[in-house]
Amino acid sequence: MSSLEERDVGVAAAPGSSSAGLGVGAVGAAVEAVAGVAAMQEDVGIRREGPEADPDEPPKKRVRIPEGESGKLEERLYSVLCCTVCLDLPKASVYQCTNGHLMCAGCFIHLLADSRLKEEQATCPNCSRCEISKNLCCRNLAVEKAVSELPTDCTFCLKQFPRSSLERHQKEECQDRVTQCKYKRIGCPWQGPFHELPAHESECSHPTKTGTELMGILGEMDQNHRRDTQLYNSIFSLLCYEKIGFTEVQFRPYRTDDFITRLYYETPRFTVLNQTWVLKARVNDSERNPNLSCKRTLSFQLILKSKVNSALECSFLLLKGPYDDVRIKPVIYHHSFSNDTNETDYVPLPISDSVECNKLLAAKNINLRLFIFQVQK
Repeated sequence: MSSLEERDVGVAAAPGSSSAGLGVGAVGAAVEAVAGVAAMQEDVGIRREGPEADPDEPPKKRVRIPEGESGKLEERLYSVLCCTVCLDLPKASVYQCTNGHLMCAGCFIHLLADSRLKEEQATCPNCSRCEISKNLCCRNLAVEKAVSELPTDCTFCLKQFPRSSLERHQKEECQDRVTQCKYKRIGCPWQGPFHELPAHESECSHPTKTGTELMGILGEMDQNHRRDTQLYNSIFSLLCYEKIGFTEVQFRPYRTDDFITRLYYETPRFTVLNQTWVLKARVNDSERNPNLSCKRTLSFQLILKSKVNSALECSFLLLKGPYDDVRIKPVIYHHSFSNDTNETDYVPLPISDSVECNKLLAAKNINLRLFIFQVQK
């Protein structure tokens, strides 16, 4: 009997062996499979513990994944989870129509604002016939969570991170994030990557400037700061007036017969400081087709409806309502009301940008808070 046959018989006759009863070919195939697994482990560089491992041996190369293979799943998810309007991944809330088509919050609000300007029912851009509104559409929390886990590039270091952790990385951890010199309080204008900050601060010339030079720099900084705080000081002064009134106002949309795309707003009559008032507003200062413009603004005027015996010197400002999230920077306006000059000029509603304006236009009504301060003579 040959040595090969002896090995085959020994394997087949081994008591308690799981391979007992297997033929010679099957056992040979099993041995080859084991040898193949071992070879594959060596190819991919799996480290085995044991005394035979040589620490000075160079690391074995890992199996190289072909370019593009690792991104296929992510690319498919991008196309599935993107907004149907802007074709980009949502950055915050995700809304869906009744048929499940996704829209990011910005596009959703923009569609509602456009429909308000054109006096049409907003529809899903994918379904065409499916109506959308804040009542008909709901948020898709599962998609929001999935998008937050997809990788995205850091703006500064270009490394990839899950979207949920990107903000913390860019603000606190990234070594390439833009930062400012600690001597900016005495006028140093330097801005640069965070990893260059220690080198700059060790060579910054501002700490060695003379007192005269620093006084000139601080004078310009004080002037800018003075303009920023002047508004709040004016508000504090108005709070010292004897007659102060405020109320919640609701702007309701209406249209005229001349141009259907021109949208106006007006509040019901309300009483403040024992006088009757009305607020009116308009979009883009009565531009003929505001729905065709990317930049959108709102302006308003305050109208006194009561008859007065003498001029009424008033200061007034509009702020956001208690349950709205629109950003409005306070601006104080002044006017002397009388029976002949009972309405102000249209003044800008101080919203930050067109995105905030679309939030107001997309709402059924605009709810704000009005403050009126009567100047005592």
